[in-house]
Amino acid sequence: QVQLVESGGGLVQPGGSLRLSCAASGIFFSIDNMGWYRQAPGKQRELVASITRGGSTNYADSVKGRFIISRDNAKNTVTLQMNSLQPEDTAIYYCNVETILPRRINAWGKGTLVTVSS
Repeated sequence: QVQLVESGGGLVQPGGSLRLSCAASGIFFSIDNMGWYRQAPGKQRELVASITRGGSTNYADSVKGRFIISRDNAKNTVTLQMNSLQPEDTAIYYCNVETILPRRINAWGKGTLVTVSS
């Protein structure tokens, strides 16, 4: 059974930093895409950042230059380093992984809350 376990959320002051991590288990072949999404109260879930197995990254415009996504293919982990956090970054952050071959999988973590407030 595929399981994603997120860690690293919490309360931080504006301008601060947090590091989110996600470990995927139960997948015994290559993971194609790994990413982080977020959902703020009253808003739709949105992509924050994603990274392919080869290391190509994609960021939401709102986080470019502040957030960095990375992954460890050997450990099936993905990390989101969040810097210069602002109150508008407050949301539940969800880890997502996707595989295509030999079997299509699209799995989500349960989410971790990030609150940016003074």
